[in-house]
Amino acid sequence: MGMETKPDISPGRDMEGAVEMMLDATQNYTGRLTADRLFGWQSSLFPGGRNGLRPVLVGEWRTPAMDPVQVIPGPVGRDAIRRKNIHFEAPIADRLPAEVAAFLGWFENTDRIDPVLRAGIAHFWFVTVHPFEDGNGRVSRAIADMALARADKSAMRFYSMSRQIEAEKKQYYLALEESQKGTLDITRWLSWFLGCLDRALLSAEASLARIVGKSAVWEWINHTTSLNDRQRLVINTLLDDADPGLSTSRYAKLAKCSLDTALRDIKLLLDAGILISGTSGGRSTRYQLQSPPRD
Repeated sequence: MGMETKPDISPGRDMEGAVEMMLDATQNYTGRLTADRLFGWQSSLFPGGRNGLRPVLVGEWRTPAMDPVQVIPGPVGRDAIRRKNIHFEAPIADRLPAEVAAFLGWFENTDRIDPVLRAGIAHFWFVTVHPFEDGNGRVSRAIADMALARADKSAMRFYSMSRQIEAEKKQYYLALEESQKGTLDITRWLSWFLGCLDRALLSAEASLARIVGKSAVWEWINHTTSLNDRQRLVINTLLDDADPGLSTSRYAKLAKCSLDTALRDIKLLLDAGILISGTSGGRSTRYQLQSPPRD
């Protein structure tokens, strides 16, 4: 597709673990969600049992020594202020086996709850129980994506709820906070969750539209003429960039060539009908890609 290639940087083992978790959640969505499966997911996030330099308990629920577990905003060290801003306090460690068992029993229950609402409830429930020392948010998002895969009845993923939540992290935490303290009414959370899902779908739709549009342009160009590597690079940049305008100097900068070479390349593209020139002339002439002809 001629899409931009990122530098070849090998992902860390923790990133690979996160990918493995999400693939297992979405590709194997028909499998039962069990405590052992959750242990495996959380362990994959912390290879070697560490989060950076800090040791993390993996493959088991948090222990009573970690109580109380409080979700608190603000920088570490301002304890007097932070204690006044506790979002919520998770169940004590001794309650975790029963709490998680209740959650897993509900998650696998074939009741008549709308499957998309089930995904939102599952995410909220698990992250509120907060059974692990670390990684609860990421595991909760994997659970939600698993539930959404069940709702779609498909392992094919054209959108990512996890990515959308990451993009809206501030609003995500606010929606959680509002529903985690007070009554058991989680309407505010579900409303935000459904809105976030809608935005994830719209984002995926926009990405697919860009890919389809780009494919159509290249199909037309490849049937029109042959291009050199410089021309392909510049056209791909125009297709990907928010600024579709092209000048001779910009072409030279993008293609890392001289102005004379840029002028020759642009003339060939104009003659082929791939570029069109603006109304201004001389050095200030701006060019744009021609739209592919419609059948």
